Amino acid sequence: MDRRPLGRTGERISVIGMGTYALGNSTGDKRRGEIVALQRGIELGMTFIDTAEVYGHGRSETLVGEAIAQSRESVFLATKVAPEHFGYDDVIQSCEASIQRLRVKFVDLYQLHWPNQRIPIRETMKAMEELVATGKTRYIGVSNFSVEQTMQAQESLPRSELVSNQVRYSLTSRSIEADILPFCEREKLTVIAYSPLDTGSIPASRIPKEITEKYEMTPAQIMLNWVTYPEPVVTIPKAGQISHIEENAAAVNTRLSRIDYQTLSKRFE
Repeated sequence: MDRRPLGRTGERISVIGMGTYALGNSTGDKRRGEIVALQRGIELGMTFIDTAEVYGHGRSETLVGEAIAQSRESVFLATKVAPEHFGYDDVIQSCEASIQRLRVKFVDLYQLHWPNQRIPIRETMKAMEELVATGKTRYIGVSNFSVEQTMQAQESLPRSELVSNQVRYSLTSRSIEADILPFCEREKLTVIAYSPLDTGSIPASRIPKEITEKYEMTPAQIMLNWVTYPEPVVTIPKAGQISHIEENAAAVNTRLSRIDYQTLSKRFE
């Protein structure tokens, strides 16, 4: 699995990771299957795992904690704090609660899940820097922030740098190309693309058959290959079944040519 730089940190993370939205709500065999699927993804090199405190009211983090219990050192672990917890004390408490559910000593990347205009960003970022200082997280990121909001967040970090912005991006959802993607490219911020398969609504009939046949890829693999074509982008497709995990992991074994990337881009413009 290819790895790409995380911001300006020198850290490198897998270009395709694993998202965990809606995981952890199941029980019994289905829950065990989700754990095994995550473990299979780690085996295949998808060692970047993203979760959030709001996913299943913490149950996703608990599931991830079980899945990585024997492989923590090889995993780059990211989670997110909900906007209603952006007050200074709430940020600290949320991070500590996430760490407990994940059964780890720290998280690698702690992200603000959505903007919250009601709480001053300086207060929130003061808490984030405290988490870095105390070793609870290594890096700070944002999610669903506009360019202006990202700039305000960075200006509120006197001792740290933002490393990433997690946003929706796919072949069929491309609004970030107008400003967020070029901004992140200029500022050396990693774009973490969520919903790269358009929440499962894969437009297979619109992807040219000659391209899927040329690369011997499924439409889903073509979409993952396309979304990670720009250098600043990594992606986190949802990971719930071993068959999907293995399909995702093989999506970047071969790279689209520039001409085929441009053909797809125009087809879905």
